[in-house]
Amino acid sequence: MSWKKEIEEIKLRRSLALELGGKEKVKRQHNAGRLTVRERISYLLDKNSFYEVGMLAGRSTYTKEGDLKNILPSNSIIGHGTINNEPVVVYGDDFTIRGGASDAAIWEKMIAAEKLANEYEIPIIRLIEGTGGGGSIKSLEKDGYSYVPANPGWDLVVDNLRKVPVISLALGPVAGLGAARLVSSHLSVMVKGLSQVFVAGPPLVEKVGEKVTKEELGGYGIHSKNGVVDNVTSTEKEAMDKTKLFLSYMPRSVFKIPKFIRSIDPPNRKDKYLIDIIPKNKRESYEIMPIVKSVLDKDTFFEIGENYGLSVITGMARLNGYPLVVIANNPQVYGGGWTADASKKIIKILDLAQTFHFPIIHLVDNPGFVIGKTAEKNATIRYGAKALAAIYQINVPMCTILLRKAFGVAGAANTNHIKYRYRLAWPSGDWGSLPFEGGIEAAYKSELARSNNPEKLKENIVNSVSLASSPFRTAEKFLVEDIIDPSETRPKVCQWIKLAYPTLKTGLSNFGYRP
Repeated sequence: MSWKKEIEEIKLRRSLALELGGKEKVKRQHNAGRLTVRERISYLLDKNSFYEVGMLAGRSTYTKEGDLKNILPSNSIIGHGTINNEPVVVYGDDFTIRGGASDAAIWEKMIAAEKLANEYEIPIIRLIEGTGGGGSIKSLEKDGYSYVPANPGWDLVVDNLRKVPVISLALGPVAGLGAARLVSSHLSVMVKGLSQVFVAGPPLVEKVGEKVTKEELGGYGIHSKNGVVDNVTSTEKEAMDKTKLFLSYMPRSVFKIPKFIRSIDPPNRKDKYLIDIIPKNKRESYEIMPIVKSVLDKDTFFEIGENYGLSVITGMARLNGYPLVVIANNPQVYGGGWTADASKKIIKILDLAQTFHFPIIHLVDNPGFVIGKTAEKNATIRYGAKALAAIYQINVPMCTILLRKAFGVAGAANTNHIKYRYRLAWPSGDWGSLPFEGGIEAAYKSELARSNNPEKLKENIVNSVSLASSPFRTAEKFLVEDIIDPSETRPKVCQWIKLAYPTLKTGLSNFGYRP
């Protein structure tokens, strides 16, 4: 007695699974400019590392004799493999089968993927296309009943956010549950022209009186600017390359410390051009990225949220080989002031730092909250206060570089003032409750009104206040810890990171990651 027949059936079922939705559906996928889910997984993972789970799952038809006639594979592919020899879980929607909707036991496979990542404490990558496991109208006809909505495995989706790195890529039209899974990630990426994200697509939206295209409704031009997704790429492969880069900074789980990689960039490197990079004229702007890149290890800065909340730049990088989180004000947008969107962006990166135990370097040139009617409509103070709360909630080390301005409530968010303030200031430092240039007239209104020569009086007041606002006067009172030559910044922060890293502690954060 032999099991040869059964072995042959295994081979047959696997071969049918490899056909996805069939040649015509695969052709349609390629004609739309998109890779198939198996092509994506092949590009993403180390060669020959993918172990597929549930390859035989699907909906089968049989002959009267009970022999397999045909099988419609499950429209999701799950399994585990490696990226740069580190283990990951992959979950991919197969758009060639019912557009990624809930046919063929997708829910169970989705849950299994989340469970695998959760219990084995390894990152999960979601390749999302379609409804990402959501239902379809055809399910009603097929099943003969409806159900009260419940997002399957959502407890695992939430729990994974506080345990393991979660990356989601929108690789086609993404709606409903797929959209919710996309944003419930530590990094979310869209592809220009190929992916759109919405709660409901154009056909349903038209029912409420709006006739729009997929791109008009949920294209990258909308969602990269409103914070729905973190980053945008030009191609699918570029999106997967960003995934690999992001993972290179991340620990396997919160129970591990982010990995040190020896740097070839000297820790004592001094860039003399930094001495002149900030203009003497306080109203004159400058580029922040040359400063960011000078301080960090060369070519290691990975920006997150590149088209959103533009007055603040956030991302990840390495410093003397140690991975860390970066926050920097961008003086070329609102002078670096905090908007509602910038505040939300800061909260997200702080949550990432706290969850996965990353030290933070904070480059500050913050004139305060952006003011005006629009700022009030956007609830700037509400979200700004949340960002300030987040700074006081984190317990990872932070190094603050005071580049220029630090004014008001937002300026006070340069560090957690209750903890040891590891701060370095540049001689261009300019701080206080508010910039004195704009407050002279208000503060000395009556004196100026009584003066026979108000212009001369104002000039004298400005000169006097200017002397008092010198950063060296602040240092004399030990209200700022040190003022340094800007070219010394990298050597100084490289000393800090060596001090900071041994203090990092693994484990679950005292609060969960907020998507």
